[in-house]
Amino acid sequence: MSAHRHVPDRVGHLGSLVETFLPWTGVAVPLLLLGALVRRSATAAVAVLLPAVTWCALFGGTLLDKRSGGGDLTVVSHNVNEHNPRPARTARALAAAGADVVALEEMSGTAVPEYAGALASTHPYHSVQGSVGLWSTYPIADARPVDISPWVRAMRATVRTPKGPVAFYVAHLMSVRVTASSGFATGARDAAARRLGAALRAETLPRTVLLGDLNGTFDDRALAAVTSRLRSAQAEAGAGFGFTWPAAFPVARIDQILVRGVDPRSSWTLPATDSDHLPVAAGLKL
Repeated sequence: MSAHRHVPDRVGHLGSLVETFLPWTGVAVPLLLLGALVRRSATAAVAVLLPAVTWCALFGGTLLDKRSGGGDLTVVSHNVNEHNPRPARTARALAAAGADVVALEEMSGTAVPEYAGALASTHPYHSVQGSVGLWSTYPIADARPVDISPWVRAMRATVRTPKGPVAFYVAHLMSVRVTASSGFATGARDAAARRLGAALRAETLPRTVLLGDLNGTFDDRALAAVTSRLRSAQAEAGAGFGFTWPAAFPVARIDQILVRGVDPRSSWTLPATDSDHLPVAAGLKL
């Protein structure tokens, strides 16, 4: 747990795999304790304290409720699943969350009009680029795709809030696979993360928000091109891990709200929709 940064990533991207599910290493603690009790070994029971203390040092603060009020802007992000059978119902559920800005990822082309129609009355300004889109209660300008893959999976736009412009990025990095031949296959995702990181590095507006499905956790070293430039709203202002995938039994937070130049005041997950991901939300102080 404490040396996860030293797990090699060259062979099968094992380091990324470990970091994706790092909080779950704590499951070993009660299993080790059970083994100590079965053996009736005081030495083994004392030895279990080491991984227990290590896990608490790494993640104990995550379990605290760090949410507070005072945000100026509420944002929501959701991978809606291209096979979502009820796009309009999903969009209405997101609109009911009271967000000022809503980002959607993995939209199918045929479903875009349904999302747009369901959000039109609450979020009159929007831009769709490829399979991602941004809806806002405030005017949107300078919307354009961001080149991270052979097809459009990311965009950048300026949202003109009452407190000034904010650069919004919406991104859906490539999926990862676990195979017998290549291990944790992340090559396409990692390349897209590097391109997205370059776009963030070139951003001139001081206030930046990234919403999207990164197909990786904030701890995953392979996403450092992105995560080294931004802060996690969930880590700073959430309660718990905020796992988002899969929706039926979330085990990892791969859907992110990352910021620079703004202060997260709260972060949470929304109830499940007809997608295989949970939506995420955050209150931001501009």
